Amino acid sequence: MDIRINHLISGAQQAEGLTVIIDVFRAFSMECYLYAQGAREVRPVGSIEETFDWREKDSECVLVGERHGIRIDGCDLGNSPSSINPEMIQGKRVIHTTSAGTQGIVNAVHADEVITGSFVNAKAIAAYIRSKAPAKVTLVCMGKEGITLAEEDELCAIYIEGLLTGRGMPDIDEKLRALRNGNGKHFFDPCRQADFPEKDFWMCIDRDKFDFVLKAEKDSNGYLSRMIPGTGFPG
Repeated sequence: MDIRINHLISGAQQAEGLTVIIDVFRAFSMECYLYAQGAREVRPVGSIEETFDWREKDSECVLVGERHGIRIDGCDLGNSPSSINPEMIQGKRVIHTTSAGTQGIVNAVHADEVITGSFVNAKAIAAYIRSKAPAKVTLVCMGKEGITLAEEDELCAIYIEGLLTGRGMPDIDEKLRALRNGNGKHFFDPCRQADFPEKDFWMCIDRDKFDFVLKAEKDSNGYLSRMIPGTGFPG
């Protein structure tokens, strides 16, 4: 298996084979929590305009969106997993737009297959990839807004690569906790709790919590992150 690690939007555009679009803080952690808390379907979209266009197609849909980490005015939720109200999303279609993660999906035009990546379902991702046994795998670290590197996404890619190769990462939990003093430090800023609550940090680094993957597919309405349950964890 040829495993490559790409970076940012340009890396998504160049990705080939089975592609994992990684966004730990917070897009693809968020989508896992949305499904886990009862969303019927989650649809990643690239633009704010397309997000609000969904109001005309489905008046009951829930709009989730951020730019620069801040909730888009008019959206029901920002990109914060700790803000999810299960009663709001239960059985609903969720439209999701972000600065980095969802941009990776719409730009991965050369990939054979696209799944999303985060720590909360990393082992399930590795198990899924092993089950598919592709010749080529591209792990794309989307970084901050798709334009600058983010250590949590790089770490997630290396962790998944280690699961696939059998090398593992014995100090992964130590490295995850260290993120609070690195690229995750804004979650601990008292002045930014409205947009970056501390609880989000802990929810996003809660590794291997979910035994499912999210596969990005395209239909007549655009992109859909489809939950594939019961993947199983690798040994």
